[in-house]
Amino acid sequence: MLEGPAYAAYKRRLHRILALYVLSLIAFLLVMLWAEHNGVSKRWLGPILLFSTVMMYGAIGVYGRTADPEEYYVAGRRIPPVYNGMAAAADWMSAASFISLAGGLYLQGFGGSDMQAGGLAFVLGWTGGFCLVGLLIAPHLRKLNLYTVPDYFVHRFGGRWPRRLAALSAVLCSFTYVVAQIYGVGLVASRLTGVHFDIGIMLGLGGVVLCSFLGGMRAITWTQVAQYVILLLAFLVPVSWLAYQQLGNPLAPLAHGAQLPKIAALEHQLMESPKEKEVQLAFQARARQYEQWLKDVDGSLKQQRIAAQERVRVLTEQNADIEVVVAARRELATLPKDAASAREQWTRAMKDSQDRARPLGGLLPHTQAFAGDPDGTPAERQAFDTSRANFLALMFCLMVGTAGLPHLLTRYYTTPSVAAARSSVGWSLFFIALLYLSAPALATLVKYEVMSNVVGRSFDALPAWLAQWSNFDDSLLSVTDINGDGILQFGEIRLGADVIMLATPELGGMPYVVSGLVAAGGLAAALSTADGLLLTISNSLVRDTYCREFAQDVPPERRVILSKFALLSVASLAAFVASLKPAEILPLVASSFSLAASALVPAMVMGIFWSRTTGAAAVAGMLAGLGVTVSYMMLNAPAVRAVLGLAPGQDLWWGIQPVSAGVFGVPVGFAVIALVSVLRRR
Repeated sequence: MLEGPAYAAYKRRLHRILALYVLSLIAFLLVMLWAEHNGVSKRWLGPILLFSTVMMYGAIGVYGRTADPEEYYVAGRRIPPVYNGMAAAADWMSAASFISLAGGLYLQGFGGSDMQAGGLAFVLGWTGGFCLVGLLIAPHLRKLNLYTVPDYFVHRFGGRWPRRLAALSAVLCSFTYVVAQIYGVGLVASRLTGVHFDIGIMLGLGGVVLCSFLGGMRAITWTQVAQYVILLLAFLVPVSWLAYQQLGNPLAPLAHGAQLPKIAALEHQLMESPKEKEVQLAFQARARQYEQWLKDVDGSLKQQRIAAQERVRVLTEQNADIEVVVAARRELATLPKDAASAREQWTRAMKDSQDRARPLGGLLPHTQAFAGDPDGTPAERQAFDTSRANFLALMFCLMVGTAGLPHLLTRYYTTPSVAAARSSVGWSLFFIALLYLSAPALATLVKYEVMSNVVGRSFDALPAWLAQWSNFDDSLLSVTDINGDGILQFGEIRLGADVIMLATPELGGMPYVVSGLVAAGGLAAALSTADGLLLTISNSLVRDTYCREFAQDVPPERRVILSKFALLSVASLAAFVASLKPAEILPLVASSFSLAASALVPAMVMGIFWSRTTGAAAVAGMLAGLGVTVSYMMLNAPAVRAVLGLAPGQDLWWGIQPVSAGVFGVPVGFAVIALVSVLRRR
């Protein structure tokens, strides 16, 4: 099947199916446009788009169902490189890439602030990581005919502990990653259908389970190919539309540079604007208020609770408008429950107000490389050095983490040969570049649109999309007339990274079908990655842990069945964690890369390229690298610091943010492996 006329005929059949699918998808979108033009309500169009795409993925999953271990784990090792590249690109371009990447570039610029690396670090890190995958890891794993990443540790080092730690690390980094994807699923599904966020998570979760439960890697592969086509169209259509509106040229990656000088001029005007300075002073006053409360947390919290209760009582006695009473009760209900949570919440709010008290609402000029000034004051030079260090650290973690993510490496087990695995990496880079070259263009075009057509409007005449998204979730978008002049200033807009891409069609005045297509693309990106991650977790739990530790005589077919039920259980747990909204998508994803980089990459690379590497050294290196990374993350997490009684804030090493903790764990892992291998004979 893998060579000769039969395989060539198989590939020709795949080409015909793909062409038919693309034509059918375009025809479906044209029908939706026709229906919208003829008055079909948005309340119907959104659910129809969501239901149609999820059911299509589910149909592919049902059609690809299998109980054969070779098909379930590695899709029969017969996926052609171009299709495996499409599937890997969809697997890779998760909710972080589709939903949050352009938002990160919008908020952080190219280089980033002194506290957060810029969006370009994600573009360079994620793309450059595939070079490491192609050169260092994928071909060497493929030639061993393995099924999972922990299989490599058994094959190379033997013993139980290398495999145990590899399986644990695969579960840890994959679970962190999949929580971010299911959060994206809930965000998109709730926005598209109007249901509550938690219900949106469950709707999307049904699509995840349908795609991966029955057919494993075989079904996931073809589902991801279909999802890639949707997410590519969903990204390119709005960015091309916006570029044509602003510049008369739909080729956004080539044309958006013309807007950069205009944005620089608008930023200069905003920094000199008296109204913007009023906003900055108002946020400074708010920050001082939080600082005052933090001096006596218990007393301040008690006073606020008494004042809020009194306000509700007075409004109720005066028979005030029901909306005012409900708002007052909501304000009372949202007060911190105790002193510890109040200290954490007010510290975060004080920091946010201090950031927004800076020029441009705390954002850097869009084209500025890094925060601070290398030739400025000592404080400015320190900010520049810290910003540059965070940029390089995050890029390093993303690149090395890419080479260690188990769900991505498993994707290259499905090719017919080692040469096909290398070719698949090349195709993956090509398909990813189609989107990644457009993300900086989208951030630039959206920022110009906001600065030129939104800022300066009366609050009574704001675009509808601002009200819709702020009512949907004020953590994604909020506008506050903090200086009370009735005019929206740039500093009064707060946009979350997760809203930029999803709101682009409405911002550009596009038909609602395009908004639905973008939401479907975000859903496809999240589902495609979640499928691969859940399969990786279930295989690590069942095949690499349970069947090797407790039930070694389990038949292969029963292992597949157990993996399916483990997948269902993990998906439910991830949905519960995602419903708690632990963090934005980008930080969660970046953290998973640091975990994968520090836990798996040093042992894999040393095992492949240095024959003296021992099993004991691999175990010591994995424990040391993962321990340093997790400890650094935990000790800088606000909730953990509150539990341990540590002071609010962070204790950073050289100013490096916790999401880039892998920059410490990876070299520690390499050093420990080399040292133990030298000191202890194989």
